[in-house]
Amino acid sequence: MDVPASVTDLLTRWQGGDVTTLERLIPLVYRELRQLAQGYLRQERSGHTLQSTALVHEAYLRLAAQESLQVHSRAHFLAIAARVMRHVLVDYARNRDAGKRGSNPLKVTLGAAEALPAIADVDVVALDDALKTLAEID
Repeated sequence: MDVPASVTDLLTRWQGGDVTTLERLIPLVYRELRQLAQGYLRQERSGHTLQSTALVHEAYLRLAAQESLQVHSRAHFLAIAARVMRHVLVDYARNRDAGKRGSNPLKVTLGAAEALPAIADVDVVALDDALKTLAEID
């Protein structure tokens, strides 16, 4: 019978090149990853089509594709996963914005536009660029 490994043990094995340990690691931190994803998606525009489960799975695929990644602890792994999720959302926003240019624009009558509530959409791409600039400074 397998003795359950700790997150730290699995991280050490994963860094050592054992890619199968990531499959054992994710269930141990899945709840926390879902909470991170839900937090990020709450900050997104309303009507966002990406769900928290899909965001976690996309982050997993990107993490699994990493050839060398230095992870020191559970908290460090979650921080890296959070950054990967942010990159997934930025890529998603870039693809969405690229699709808007020249695609089927939504036609809204003036009366319908006046009835819409004022929603402050966050420009995720601009926010990511600002965060990258801040990271370079500090």
